[in-house]
Amino acid sequence: MEELRGDYDDGTVARVAAIDIAKASGMLCLRVPHDTIEGRRVQQVWNVASTTNAILELGDKLVRQGVERVVMEATGSYRRPFFYLLEARGLDCWLVNARDVKNVPGRPKTDKLDAVWLAKLAERDMVRASFVPPKAVRHLRDFTRIRTVFVQERTRHKHRVDKALQDAQIKLSDVSRTCSTGRAGPCSMHWSSANATPVPSPSWSRAVSSRRRRP
Repeated sequence: MEELRGDYDDGTVARVAAIDIAKASGMLCLRVPHDTIEGRRVQQVWNVASTTNAILELGDKLVRQGVERVVMEATGSYRRPFFYLLEARGLDCWLVNARDVKNVPGRPKTDKLDAVWLAKLAERDMVRASFVPPKAVRHLRDFTRIRTVFVQERTRHKHRVDKALQDAQIKLSDVSRTCSTGRAGPCSMHWSSANATPVPSPSWSRAVSSRRRRP
């Protein structure tokens, strides 16, 4: 942890924290007013692991420091542990667009200086928060995305099965559409162990017969 004194207080937000997030950790910069010298600020910079215990411990420390705002760049899924856990701790978390931060002249290049730069922008109110949905909406969105992935995987598996059957000269999808619409129960086939000749199951036979009787 590095502590710097002697920085002038010219910001509009008194107590801020900024996190430059990487895959396994985050570089945090904490800027608060000086305890005894009016108009001066104290800056602390240290590295925080992106584990649950480390982030919860960080949240307790920021609450004790009276931090008014925690700012972090949108870095995909890496920012989620920091944002969600610190938000659950009662802190006001801001997710800012990295493009807005880069457009401000003077941006440094290292992780440590990035965190300091982001904290200075936050205390001067020079960045704006991106929209983050409420917790209930985030959960619903995650479930919807997972279901979409599962449906896509199911479709790919059905196509693989159909291709394997087509290679074996079993034109199941040409006879009925049930194999491609997910109702695979009537499409079950019994294979003879003697000659490996496909024998339709009774349920499949009834489904084909009823389809042929239709006008």
